[in-house]
Amino acid sequence: MIYIRLLYSFFKIGLFSFGGGYAMLPMISREVVDLNGWITEHEFIDIVAISQSTPGPISINAATYIGYKTAGVLGSVLATLGTVLPSLIVMLIICRFFFKFKGNKHVEGALLGLRPAVIGLIAAAAIMVSESSFIDYKSIIIFAVVFIANFKLKVDPIIMIIASGVAGFILY
Repeated sequence: MIYIRLLYSFFKIGLFSFGGGYAMLPMISREVVDLNGWITEHEFIDIVAISQSTPGPISINAATYIGYKTAGVLGSVLATLGTVLPSLIVMLIICRFFFKFKGNKHVEGALLGLRPAVIGLIAAAAIMVSESSFIDYKSIIIFAVVFIANFKLKVDPIIMIIASGVAGFILY
């Protein structure tokens, strides 16, 4: 049944993805595009773009949209629940034992070991999205302008999102 598959797939994604939404993108793509075929790679890239520009965490926005597209309102609820439930469970357990293990060198070592893995997952997501995002010279120009404005000039990201949408509307 599609509802159970959605809940299970997004529960796995939520359970085994560390580092936030961008680190989850490779797992989401593998699960919904490669393994289940619920959406195409092009649709996934569009979902990433929409999820970035709407309020809330990218992984939850993506799960909600994919669940809705796959199985309607109940599908979106279950996909979203599957994404957040593992974090909720883990956080409840961590809060319960935090002060007991606060200074434990093994726990601190494990957390230090997760940092490079998170960086790797975020880098994989960036490469995955970039492979099919640059359509033509116009998209490369938009990217370059946004990158320079954000990185060098420190322009507000909200302004960049709105300006990019306007530029895309005009250019395409």
